[in-house]
Amino acid sequence: MPNFENLLSKTRHIVVGIIDFFHRPFARIIPTQTFRYLACGGSNTVLNIIVYDLAYNVLFHKQDFHVFGNINIAVSVAAWLIAFSISFPAGFIMSRHIVFPESNLHGRIQLFRYALTTVTFIIVTYLLIKFFDTYLPMIHPTISYTFICLFTAVLSYISQRKFTFKTTATPEALTD
Repeated sequence: MPNFENLLSKTRHIVVGIIDFFHRPFARIIPTQTFRYLACGGSNTVLNIIVYDLAYNVLFHKQDFHVFGNINIAVSVAAWLIAFSISFPAGFIMSRHIVFPESNLHGRIQLFRYALTTVTFIIVTYLLIKFFDTYLPMIHPTISYTFICLFTAVLSYISQRKFTFKTTATPEALTD
């Protein structure tokens, strides 16, 4: 039975091979890392939107979620929490192993930074969901959530590249 690291390595090799195959026609205009981010981030975003839509429409039946007593969670927020619980670990694993494998930061540092930037995006996402719910209720929740995901994806790429998975100078590189 293969161990987890071996399975992860084989999976990474397959996924990178597929992404890089589709990158070839665009290699002159889009850097490999950016294309990998688009592929991984795009697939994770699509997964997130599908889970959000299923939670909103099927799981919660477009109704607010009753927690207990007089406490309710708006259906759009409850669906987002379900989608987030799946997309957070999937996004971290893909970013760490497919998009930014050259990062020499320790995994726990990467995870902490990923969580830190994600908290920022949680706040932004929540505020945007409430904005759409309050001021633009005529826009379907899945459409507004898709816009929110696209907006935060751009900011996420910048933060991951420059902060979460950055490559630090090693002592050997500093002496060269």
